[in-house]
Amino acid sequence: MEKKYQFSAETLALVHKIMARYPEGKQKSALLPVLHLAQAEFDGWLSSQAMDHVAEVLNITPIEVYEVASFYSMYNLKPVGKCLLEVCRTSSCWLMGSEDIVNHIEKKLGIKDGETTKDGQFTLKTVECLGSCGTAPMLQCGSDFYENLTLEKVDNLLDNLRKDGERRTYIKDQKVSMD
Repeated sequence: MEKKYQFSAETLALVHKIMARYPEGKQKSALLPVLHLAQAEFDGWLSSQAMDHVAEVLNITPIEVYEVASFYSMYNLKPVGKCLLEVCRTSSCWLMGSEDIVNHIEKKLGIKDGETTKDGQFTLKTVECLGSCGTAPMLQCGSDFYENLTLEKVDNLLDNLRKDGERRTYIKDQKVSMD
């Protein structure tokens, strides 16, 4: 049986609140935050069915949603673990050891960049600048930044995330208004 993609009543109310920020006929302007909500609600990634639902709610064509979702690296177009570890690999982080951080995570979790652990807990992804050059190396997991990383800090982080077991998204709490 195919999964039915519908926003919860709470999320749909938030979507309508976001859409109300824009003039009539300009609902496409709400696409980025609505995609974040969809990704958070639909298991951390955007299937074609989830994107079709976003298109329907915003009254735009599915291709308009696909184009945007496939352009930005913050949207996941395939399933990811509950904790998506996005390690910055650009200049400052690289100079400060992000390559060592990535290698350590790969070894500790038994996965490579772009892969997910067998238990579905972690996905590792290297990304471009996350804007934390002064505190390099760093990684982002959901909406949280982890900076000035060392191998010991990474071990502690992974242990804590595993114990917590919660899905991490860019939206800390959907109940919080996006004003």
